[in-house]
Amino acid sequence: MQAEVKWVEEFKFLGQSQSGHSIVMDGNGGATAPSPMEMVLMAAGGCSSVDVVDGLKEAGQNVTGCVAKLTTERRETAPRIFTGINIHFEVSGEALDPDVVAKVAADSLEKYCSVCLMLGKGMEMTHSWEIV
Repeated sequence: MQAEVKWVEEFKFLGQSQSGHSIVMDGNGGATAPSPMEMVLMAAGGCSSVDVVDGLKEAGQNVTGCVAKLTTERRETAPRIFTGINIHFEVSGEALDPDVVAKVAADSLEKYCSVCLMLGKGMEMTHSWEIV
């Protein structure tokens, strides 16, 4: 996998993925676009959500929605790394089995989500879930 990030102006940068997609990032605290750290957080939410939805479908669950709400703890001084992330999954569907939801959410963070597993090497990754 490859990517390129090009400085546009001030603290704006254009990221281009190998698959041909582009995203603007704002290194000025996210004033005009997501900041790089917000991108990392959204990547964790996206990657883990794929695992949750896929896991529920593979388990024969009738999942119709999944929202990952992420909260962080972050160092006050530079480098302002995340020291903790919690992902709360709000899952909806018909007759969802709570045990299956719990298992696929845990498996995402512990076994499958590449982003969360990388981040978890340097901080505490936690999760919670609810059926809505």
